[in-house]
Amino acid sequence: MKVVIAIDSFKGSMSSMEAGYAAREGILRACDAEIAVKPLADGGEGTTEALVEGLGGEYVTVEVTGPLGEKTNARYGILGDKRTAVMEMAEAAGIILIKRESLDPLRATTYGVGEMILDAVKRGCREFIIGIGGSATSEGGVGMLQALGYDILDKDGNPVRHGIQGLDCIDSVSGANVPEELKECRFRIACDVKNPLCGENGAVYVYGPQKGVKEEEKQVFDEKMKHFADKTQAYTGKDCRMAEGAGAAGGLGFAFLSYLPNVELKPGIDIVLRAVGLEEEVKDADIVITGEGRLDFQTAMGKVPVGVARLAKQYGAKVLAFAGGVTKDAGECNEAGIDAFFPIVRGVTTLDEAMVPENAKENMELSVEQVFRAVAAFL
Repeated sequence: MKVVIAIDSFKGSMSSMEAGYAAREGILRACDAEIAVKPLADGGEGTTEALVEGLGGEYVTVEVTGPLGEKTNARYGILGDKRTAVMEMAEAAGIILIKRESLDPLRATTYGVGEMILDAVKRGCREFIIGIGGSATSEGGVGMLQALGYDILDKDGNPVRHGIQGLDCIDSVSGANVPEELKECRFRIACDVKNPLCGENGAVYVYGPQKGVKEEEKQVFDEKMKHFADKTQAYTGKDCRMAEGAGAAGGLGFAFLSYLPNVELKPGIDIVLRAVGLEEEVKDADIVITGEGRLDFQTAMGKVPVGVARLAKQYGAKVLAFAGGVTKDAGECNEAGIDAFFPIVRGVTTLDEAMVPENAKENMELSVEQVFRAVAAFL
C-alpha cells in the first residue's frame, strides 16, 4: 500500500511537514506502507516555510525598503536546487508591516520586493515562486520595477516618487539599466484573484479601501493607474491591464506580466503542487492524506485540501482528511473529492490546549493510527 501525505499547516501548532510526519508515524504504528510526505501551502502566508522545510532549502534574510520607505528585514527561501527562490511579497510590502492608522496608499511602495528579487538573482537564483497576497500597496508595482533597474521618470528626467502619488507623473520608461540576468529568470506568481488593473473591478476600487484609499479618492487614483498602464503599453507594446490577476497586490500582477520575462500567474495551490512534485507521487498512490486546521464548507470551495483531493481523484486514489476541528457543514468536502474526514481532537479541551504543538502532533499520530488500523483490517 502506498500512501501520500500532503497536509496544510495547522496555524499556530504544526507546520505542513510536522503535520505530515506526525501522520506518517500514525500509519507506521498501524501497518506497513510505502509513505511519501510532501509540503503543502496555498501560495500565501506559510508557503516559504512549507517549501523550504519540505524541499531541503535554506532561509535568507536581507534588509530591504519597507512599504513606507523604512528599512525592514525580509526573509525568503532558496530551495535545495540552489536555483529556486521562494518569496512572499508581504515580507517587504505587506499590510501587516504597517499600523492601521499609518496606512498611506499615496506613498506605499513595492520597492523592497524588487530588492528581494535582485538579492536572489545575485545569489544565482533563476526560478522564482512568489506569493503576492497581503500587500499594503496600490502603485501598480512601480516600486518593484524601479528596484530592478527600470528608469521610470517624470518630465524632468527624475525618478517618480514612491507610491501611487507618482503614477500620473510618469513621462518615460527605460529598461537600459535592468540586469541582463533578469532575462534568464522565470517567475511563477501565486495569485488567487482575477481582478484587472483598472476600473470598478480593479486594484484601486476593490482592494484600495483596505489599504487606506478613501471613497472620494478611488476615481482619481484609478486614473493614475490608467496613466501608468498607458505609459507601459507605449514602452512594452502590449496591454495587460485587463488580464486576470493584473490587479492583484495593488497592481503588482500587472507589473510582472508587463515587464518581466517568463511569467505565469496561477492559483497558489496549483503552483505549490507542481513545485513539490505531488502529481508524480500520487500517480500510483492507493491513499492520499490531506487536511488543515479547520475543515468546513469553505474548504470545499477550493482550499488546499480540495486541491489535493482533485489531483488524487485523477489517478483513482482514495482521499482521507484530518483536521483540528470539523464543522457541521464540512460534509460539503465529501462532494469535493474527500472520501472521509476526521477531527484529531480526542476529548474535551480548550483551543489553547489543543494548539500546543506537542498535543497537536500526538493527536494527529493517534487519530491517524486508529483510522489506518481500520484500513489494514479490511485489506
